[in-house]
Amino acid sequence: MTFERTVLPSGVRVVTQPVAGQRTASIGVWSPVGSRGEPAPLAGVGHFLEHLVFKGTSRRSALAIAQQFDAVGGDLNAFTGRDHTCFYARVLGEDASEAIDTIADMVRNATLANDDVEAERGVVLEEISLHEDTPDDLVFDLFSEALWPEHGLGRRVEGYAETVAAMTRDDLLSTYRSQYGEIVVAAAGNVEHARVVDWCEDAFGAGQAWSGPTGDVASAVGALTVRRRDVEQAHIVYGVPGIPRNDARRWALAVLNVALGGGMSSRLFQEIRERQGLAYAVSSDHQGFAETGLFTIYAGCSPNNVGEVLRRARAIVDEVASEGIHESELERAVGHLRGSILMSLDEPGALMSHLGRGELLYGEVLSGADLIARLTAVTLEDVREVAGALFCVPWSLAVLGPKIDDDGMRRFLEGAA
Repeated sequence: MTFERTVLPSGVRVVTQPVAGQRTASIGVWSPVGSRGEPAPLAGVGHFLEHLVFKGTSRRSALAIAQQFDAVGGDLNAFTGRDHTCFYARVLGEDASEAIDTIADMVRNATLANDDVEAERGVVLEEISLHEDTPDDLVFDLFSEALWPEHGLGRRVEGYAETVAAMTRDDLLSTYRSQYGEIVVAAAGNVEHARVVDWCEDAFGAGQAWSGPTGDVASAVGALTVRRRDVEQAHIVYGVPGIPRNDARRWALAVLNVALGGGMSSRLFQEIRERQGLAYAVSSDHQGFAETGLFTIYAGCSPNNVGEVLRRARAIVDEVASEGIHESELERAVGHLRGSILMSLDEPGALMSHLGRGELLYGEVLSGADLIARLTAVTLEDVREVAGALFCVPWSLAVLGPKIDDDGMRRFLEGAA
């Protein structure tokens, strides 16, 4: 993969990757601002603003923005995470300049009119209600809240009904003025770097450096949270603090994650679903942040099977922590990651995300060959060491579902079950 990078005098960074034979262009405007930096009374303000910038600017109404993309068959959307926000579009290559200009206008010149604030407040509150009705998502928020009860990483990205309901236009406006200071523009597909640079110079005003909040994150290891809900399945998240996103051990952890719960041949899937039939869904995952991370095991199962699912998951984790994985698992995991990475880089939208995340969050954009080289260098000892370091601490647990035995869950965490 050959990409080009330019830093404009304004501070805006532009990274592009042309893809031969593509007619479409995927464009993302990224900022290192997410929910983790929000004060508790304003939890969800960034997500609220993400909605509001679509409601119009001093140059374009909300209808004009929608009509512009409908007229060319394009897509425009956005998402907010814990440590970044992205506005992205997919259009034909000849429409890329207008897409960049529109997104720049949205992140620089949104009007945040009073009527729009009130109308969109209702939409965001509905989204929060919908999230409460999605137990396999909600359980992860319950886990994060238990693990980081006093930190922004533990709060929900979309905020809470009480915080969103209380936000004033002044709260939103003051946050918006500093929200999208540092900008990375990533583009892939039917694009030419020099033209994208020219468009960005015209579209964006001066940027500003914004390194984001960092520092120690105190984790409440061994935390337990149980939420009773009248649903068919119990939803389980069992996990520990992980490693920072730039930690050199992340390559070994990626391999470990695939071997443990990242595919149909993984230990968790084979034991808990295939051999024992205890759960329909079981998997593992790792997220890295600036100074910490999150490693989790998720399962959705009958409430009657919660205890047995947890016991078998813990047995697998303990075995991997003490003995590591087998050579065949290492080879299979590396092959799995190699295939998924290279296939994703063939798609302009995923390639754009790779460029944007690499430049914004990691400070480097690695080629597919570089990524594969890092993964193939992982040894069995690397995997055993990272497993031992992460897994040999008290784990935390969140369970959502009917008929959950609090005392039984507590005894499990204390090692007595």
